[in-house]
Amino acid sequence: MEKLDFYINGAWVKPSTSKTLDVINPATEEAVAKISLGSEVDVNLAVSAARSAFDGYSQTPVAQRIELLTTIREIYKRRIDDVADAIQTEMGAPTSLARGAQAMVGLGHLKAAIRSLSNHEFEFKHGKFLIRHEPIGVCGLITPWNWPVNQVVSKLAPCIAAGCTAVLKPSEIAPLSSMVIAEILHEANVPAGVFNLVNGLGPEVGEAMSSHPDIDMMSFTGSTRGGVAVAKASADSVKRVSQELGGKSANIILDDNHFNKSVETGVEFCMNNTGQSCNAPTRMLIPEGRKEEAFAIAIKKAENTIVGDPKGDNTTIGPLVSDIQFDKVQSLIDTGISEGATLLVGGTGKPEGLNKGYYVKPTVFGDVTNDMTIAREEIFGPVLSIITYSDIDEAVSIANDSEYGLAAYVAGENKEDLTAIARRLRAGQIHINYGSGGADAPFGGYKQSGNGREKAEWGFEEFLEVKAIMGG
Repeated sequence: MEKLDFYINGAWVKPSTSKTLDVINPATEEAVAKISLGSEVDVNLAVSAARSAFDGYSQTPVAQRIELLTTIREIYKRRIDDVADAIQTEMGAPTSLARGAQAMVGLGHLKAAIRSLSNHEFEFKHGKFLIRHEPIGVCGLITPWNWPVNQVVSKLAPCIAAGCTAVLKPSEIAPLSSMVIAEILHEANVPAGVFNLVNGLGPEVGEAMSSHPDIDMMSFTGSTRGGVAVAKASADSVKRVSQELGGKSANIILDDNHFNKSVETGVEFCMNNTGQSCNAPTRMLIPEGRKEEAFAIAIKKAENTIVGDPKGDNTTIGPLVSDIQFDKVQSLIDTGISEGATLLVGGTGKPEGLNKGYYVKPTVFGDVTNDMTIAREEIFGPVLSIITYSDIDEAVSIANDSEYGLAAYVAGENKEDLTAIARRLRAGQIHINYGSGGADAPFGGYKQSGNGREKAEWGFEEFLEVKAIMGG
């Protein structure tokens, strides 16, 4: 497939340069599409279109924006198989995941944006003052490859709902699903310039967006390193920057009758999406007296995790997204071994019989200490570190001893105890017994996991300015 055009000002247009990049199917290591790599010229055209559209679109009535988002959602429903196929092709998600959470989550974000817009009070009296909420302006959206549609729609839906205009740079590794989203918005008759898409690399397109004086806000999801680069490039124009970055989430398992189930589910959640989720519970904290039990449960669960062709009926997890990611995960597994962690299952190399594709073995380390590299760095692969604790105070201390604070987990049978521990954890989302708020709970982190929030009304308000009108 040749996907060489960009979507700017309501039309598919030719790029300014002839530079291209192959999109690789990670299950086969073969090129499946070719995209253009944009430049500052393309970004300038997209920003100009978004700036020109903003004045008119920002004034559209709420009812009109609700109608537009509803139309987008209906078309998305009709094309959900196209979205899922693109996700599977570009990043290797198994069919159950691609057609399930990976594609379905877009509908949830659109529904949440419609609800937030319907219920929001844009102007109200506060004492003697008049308070107004107004769209911030032109928004630059940079999204990652691991949950490509989730991150695009969780930004784009509230952006459009708020009355803002957007320039999107999806991950160059997984851009195909975003191009389907562009087709959906085009069919929905989103006004020209309200949504624009430019493919490209971070140092070129991402930098040009972040430093552009006519972009009012940057919303970035990706690595902490990438987030720092966006923030620095944005500083000269003092634009708002909202970031969802890395994570190294702790999972505190309590010593109770739910222990076996808590450990087993924790392993499953770590391995899901081939470990390529920023909120994955990759540090499992277990009572030191039940270490051997935990090891046995984790080994069995990892061994029963079926790695294979994403289109296979029984596949649990597919490949990693790229050769770069494969090499990174292999290196960190090696580091875990060299630093003295006990390799319980998995290890380096590809699973037996999978010589083609970026497949890795589900890997579990025991006897990990929280100062080891595998406990500190985000691996972004199906690699679990098991750490022991003596009491809950130590467990909380270990959990909070991280430069990240995106998510944390606590599992057991007593909800009051679990909630009390959750209050002590320094992270933006705490999952009790692996519960999820879906598109309705605020998502974002503490510390180097970022700032700002996405989803529902919290994500919606990120795209609004607050104005106070006084006197008169």
